Amino acid sequence: MTSVVNVGTDLLADALADQAVEVTRVDWRPPMEGTEADLATVAADPRRPAANAQALAAMLEVTATLVDVAPASELLGLQRGEFLHAGPPIEWARASGPLRGALMGGAALEGLVGDPEDAVALFESGDSVSLEPCHHRSAVGPMAGVVTPSMWLWVLEDAATGRRTYCSLNEGLGKVLRYGAYGPDVLTRLRWLGDVLGPLLQAAVRTVRDQAGPVDVTGILTQMLQMGDEAHNRNRAGTLMLLRDLSPAMVLCSEGAGFSPDDVAEALRFIGGNDHFFLNLAMPACKLALDAARDTPGSTMVVAMARNGTDFGIQTAGTGDEWFTGPAQLADGLFLGDYGPDDANPDIGDSAITETAGIGGFAMATAPAIVRFVGGSVPDALATTRRMHEITLGANPRWSVPVLEFQGTPTGIDVTKVCRTGILPQINTGMAGKLAGVGQVGAGLVTPPVEIFPRALARLAELAR
Repeated sequence: MTSVVNVGTDLLADALADQAVEVTRVDWRPPMEGTEADLATVAADPRRPAANAQALAAMLEVTATLVDVAPASELLGLQRGEFLHAGPPIEWARASGPLRGALMGGAALEGLVGDPEDAVALFESGDSVSLEPCHHRSAVGPMAGVVTPSMWLWVLEDAATGRRTYCSLNEGLGKVLRYGAYGPDVLTRLRWLGDVLGPLLQAAVRTVRDQAGPVDVTGILTQMLQMGDEAHNRNRAGTLMLLRDLSPAMVLCSEGAGFSPDDVAEALRFIGGNDHFFLNLAMPACKLALDAARDTPGSTMVVAMARNGTDFGIQTAGTGDEWFTGPAQLADGLFLGDYGPDDANPDIGDSAITETAGIGGFAMATAPAIVRFVGGSVPDALATTRRMHEITLGANPRWSVPVLEFQGTPTGIDVTKVCRTGILPQINTGMAGKLAGVGQVGAGLVTPPVEIFPRALARLAELAR
């Protein structure tokens, strides 16, 4: 019997198969245009194989534990007028609507202005205010990612090295600051997070840490992937496991810490009713792991993907803190109420750190129900996880996919593989309204802009020469 190997388009393969010819199909794609010379240079770099193995191993060795909750002013030295935000660096003049809205609300929260609307003039002048990426302070922020001095942050620590990362407390969905909303209800909720929930969580986290050892966040991530979560847009199991670990201490330590039974009940109700609450622990856990791979000369592994609503940026293990940026893309997905594509802002947030670490959109096969929130189908979710293996350095044995015979999630995005195959990382994301003050308008699927990977590759090639 005649056998044929078909590379690329299926037209010939289909015709031969119709004639009962045995066809082996090879899914080959040409490299991204203009990357051939840089791919050859980086491929010839003798450091690359060992460097990538080292970067991946360093990432996989990290165990993230929850050790504290405290204000950003105390943890990060954030001063009055200093604001952190998601994504690569940006100035007010180029800031998107949701980022502007979150900054305006943050200014009102800190008492810099009486009315959020008055903050526009403050940021336009640039007097007594500054903007800096969360990533530059070992932190991450979902969506707009705005962090102000009075906001309380989770503190995650690598048990082996003592390195730490940080993230704000999750506000819930809808009209919330991270989606650019800044109305009175948003500010009231933020003040409650600072006055009640943050201090109560601090007391509980410290009690658990001192009596039984810190909560193993990496361990919760391992379990939740077995329970239908993908740890970006679906965190139900993770949130409930965190509540399981902290709620007894919240109840027992509340009286000595000055909290009433009503305070505790409200806090438990808020966390239990907020399926996304654990996201703000998953994100710094992923950053903690990826930061272990930073500054590995010769490595082509991506250690951060982040968006500020205007730009999408990546960083790699072999290029230090340099950002490679392109325009943030509009997500394709499902919309809330009467909202539609014209209402949505381009992609925003540091939460793509989950995909960078091999979960979120890379682990869609663990959470087929996610398609009801972000769009697509169950076969799409399975195919996405399989496809992401084509652009990664390995698999994470801790984070496995039951429906794929417990194969580890695809981990360690490789710039060279992205450029060689043309396959872009898949991200699950929420969608913010493009106008300041609107809030969330939907959720969907998005990929980075194509051009940022050739830009990173060109820099890696320059360093390899």
